Amino acid sequence: MMTKIINLYKKHKEIINYIIVGGLTTLVSMAIFYGSTLTFLDGNDAVQLQFANVISWIGAVFFSYVANRVFVFESKSPKIFKEFVSFVSSRILTLLLDMGTMFVLATLLHINYNFSKIVAMVLVTVGNYVISKIFVFKKEK
Repeated sequence: MMTKIINLYKKHKEIINYIIVGGLTTLVSMAIFYGSTLTFLDGNDAVQLQFANVISWIGAVFFSYVANRVFVFESKSPKIFKEFVSFVSSRILTLLLDMGTMFVLATLLHINYNFSKIVAMVLVTVGNYVISKIFVFKKEK
């Protein structure tokens, strides 16, 4: 049984590690977002809600870059700055997706901002994997 699990992990290592890192990145993002809205920002104010979103995004991007580089895509590229800029640039696209989702669900449709944030994070996680796999951490030939 344990051999099957190990072989399954080896076969799907990248996606399993991405799910784990994605989960941890989500926790970082949520901690910053909810920490902000529970302490110094009002989640019911549209501007402050977006500000909390951006703050949580910045923290999550820094964490995510390091974790994805090391544990998911195992990048050995010596061009760390270029790779980081590419990573951050790609995350800007999904930040816009995040902000748009929050605006539509929480602000326009008046859906609870906590639930809206969870929906946005699911969409962003899928988008981030696809972009990272294809554009940021592509294997050099």
